[in-house]
Amino acid sequence: MSTLDTLSGKIVTILGGSGFVGRHLAQELFARGARLRIAARHPRRAFSIRTLGNLGYAQFVSVDITKPQSLAAVFAGSDVVVNLVGAFSGNLDAVQGKGLNEVAAAAKAAGVAAFVHVSALGADAGSDVAYSRTKAEGEAAVRAGFPEATIIRPSLMFGPDDRFLNTFAELISRLPALPVLAAGARIQPVFVDDVAHAIANALCEAAARGRTFELAGPEVITMLELNQRIARAQGRSRKFIELSDGMAGAFVSATGWLPGAPITGDQFKLLRAGSVASGSAAGLEELGVTPRPLGLFLDRWMVRFRKHGRFGTKVANA
Repeated sequence: MSTLDTLSGKIVTILGGSGFVGRHLAQELFARGARLRIAARHPRRAFSIRTLGNLGYAQFVSVDITKPQSLAAVFAGSDVVVNLVGAFSGNLDAVQGKGLNEVAAAAKAAGVAAFVHVSALGADAGSDVAYSRTKAEGEAAVRAGFPEATIIRPSLMFGPDDRFLNTFAELISRLPALPVLAAGARIQPVFVDDVAHAIANALCEAAARGRTFELAGPEVITMLELNQRIARAQGRSRKFIELSDGMAGAFVSATGWLPGAPITGDQFKLLRAGSVASGSAAGLEELGVTPRPLGLFLDRWMVRFRKHGRFGTKVANA
């Protein structure tokens, strides 16, 4: 197995590259001169990535990782592979669990130099939440098929286009009072561009082979504090009602089964558990990345949610 000194001119295949992380990872890889093969069930959703790189530097292919026979063609000619595929529902065992053994084995057979698998902080094979259990089983399956694979476990990721901060921001901009579920749950949010930088470094670093990294931000906050900080960044005064776990559980039980529900039962369990690095694994610094705090960006990102947008802030006369 070879080690890459640079990604310039290399073909990086990104499984599940049509989503939030995929867009930011693509921008990081293009900046390093890489050529991308975006492999997803619905590659059309990733077509906007073409505008981030040079002409001809992005290829889009359709793939279903639950059908391993299609993977050989996807991996052919690839220098390295990143797996971003994940889900909260559906056939989780096949998508992000034991089925990943065949995905990793196919990459190994194709002779790729490095395989980075993106899991999740809190992956636990003993969890009663299918998401956490299959994430842990997926890590083991990847290592069985590609022993030198690098496992990345990110905390909750934030960015200007995420569905995490923006969901809360939208609610806070519209409602004078909001219930807060799992208000005391501790999270350690990490900037998505820091995660993308770390993944790119892991593809090149021989020292990252066969290791697991926990990627978390520089500060630990509660869910209540997160909501309060978003409201301040919007310049809004809001009343936050901390729901007890019993009340929150009843709310989730009553609404979680509905299509488009704000939160499901399993997601509530994950929220209550929090998302904080254990400290037992290497972090961003070991991959050459200095984590940036949420406060560095929040005021700027919340401008569009202010009462009068960017025109709502008084400025001194020049």
